[in-house]
Amino acid sequence: MDYQNRVGSKFGGGGVAGASETNVDRRERLRKLALETIDLAKDPYILRNHLGSLECRLCLTLHTNEGSYLAHTQGKKHQTNLARRAARDLKETQLMIAPAQSNVQRKVFLKIGRPGYRVTKVRDRDTGKEGMMVQVHLPQIKGDVIPRRRFMSAWEQKKEPPNKAYQYLIVAAEPYETIAFRIPAREIEDEADDAGYWNWSHWDPDTKQYSFQFMFRLQY
Repeated sequence: MDYQNRVGSKFGGGGVAGASETNVDRRERLRKLALETIDLAKDPYILRNHLGSLECRLCLTLHTNEGSYLAHTQGKKHQTNLARRAARDLKETQLMIAPAQSNVQRKVFLKIGRPGYRVTKVRDRDTGKEGMMVQVHLPQIKGDVIPRRRFMSAWEQKKEPPNKAYQYLIVAAEPYETIAFRIPAREIEDEADDAGYWNWSHWDPDTKQYSFQFMFRLQY
């Protein structure tokens, strides 16, 4: 019997792939390509927890397998956070580390203890954003020293066991001891995000007070 011209007959063993099938195929091809080009053992942001799942330390996301994690690393959120982290690290390196000069002797200060400080929680009523304002009093700071601050991940510091729920705010000003504040491990806005309205810093050489404020990004 000839089935060729019957209604509903198919040729070639399959029809046109649907959108969902196309997306699945594309993700699988990207996963295989990533596995060939990315060495997860050298990824500083991957962490396998006690349940066997994979966590992204940079974005604080959870993934069930390597394929899911690799797909995440190729996504917009991870790439954006990588760019922000690289820009922040470069800026902090330029601020914290002076260029090496063979003809300049490094200054060594005798530590005189911790400075006085005040920390105030702040909140934007319109948007619900939360943050902190920090005021550090430095009456005995050296005349040519400008206070510096930076944010440090739980895995960078060596004082406490790493806890992914926290990060650290570091403030340094010679000859005072460096002080650190443990804060939630939430993404922090840049000063450029709101033109310095909520995120700002100021050093007053007359009153010897270093003040700054930062806000956490809203979590959707």
